[in-house]
Amino acid sequence: MTRIILSATLASLFTGHVMAAPEPVSDQWKGEAELGFVSTDGNTETETVNAKAKITTNRDKWRHKIEAEALNSSNAAGTTAERYLVTGQSDYKITKQDYFFGLLNYEKDRFSGYDYRISEALGYGRRVIDESAFTLDLEGGPGARQSKLDNGDSDNEFMVRGAAKFAWVISDTSKFSQVLTIEAGEDATISKSVTGLTSQIAGSMAMKLTYTLRNTSDVPPGIEKTDKETAVTLVYSF
Repeated sequence: MTRIILSATLASLFTGHVMAAPEPVSDQWKGEAELGFVSTDGNTETETVNAKAKITTNRDKWRHKIEAEALNSSNAAGTTAERYLVTGQSDYKITKQDYFFGLLNYEKDRFSGYDYRISEALGYGRRVIDESAFTLDLEGGPGARQSKLDNGDSDNEFMVRGAAKFAWVISDTSKFSQVLTIEAGEDATISKSVTGLTSQIAGSMAMKLTYTLRNTSDVPPGIEKTDKETAVTLVYSF
């Protein structure tokens, strides 16, 4: 059902009228570093650390972005969550709105039933909304995914990847973002939705609230198909 909705959205938006605005170009790399920490004591003792980093550059014909995430949560009984994620994407601009992309993604989640997952994708993207307050990028293309289960078995499959990336500059000090990705493979479909709200505190410091929803259609026995995560982090831009 999710794939059908995304396909319909892609079709309707691609045929719509779009007002394009010039995109700022810079050879310099820009970055963000996020850190969230929660510790409780008393009847319940827990510790959660959530760290993220992102660097981007926007050149004449190329855009590059590298993202990294780490999550660790523990209580008196031991570690309850541990996940690491690294993603790299390069876009080659055809026009102001159109581009080709190449993506490489690595994820290691200790409690997912998988030792690791690696996915690669190539495809076409288009900025269908490009205004001062709103941007929306749609992407799609073929790829492959390699997975290794905790029991040592391996799984290699072809997939189709689709993504919708929306950004809204609410004011000079706050912005909203929504990123939806779907990787439909031969054996499993992985969907991920990340909703974020960022509010500037002072200078380069900001507070960010993020809600992440992940769903895997086929998982090993004893593993939940859907993961939900709410995070509050401090963001430093440089």
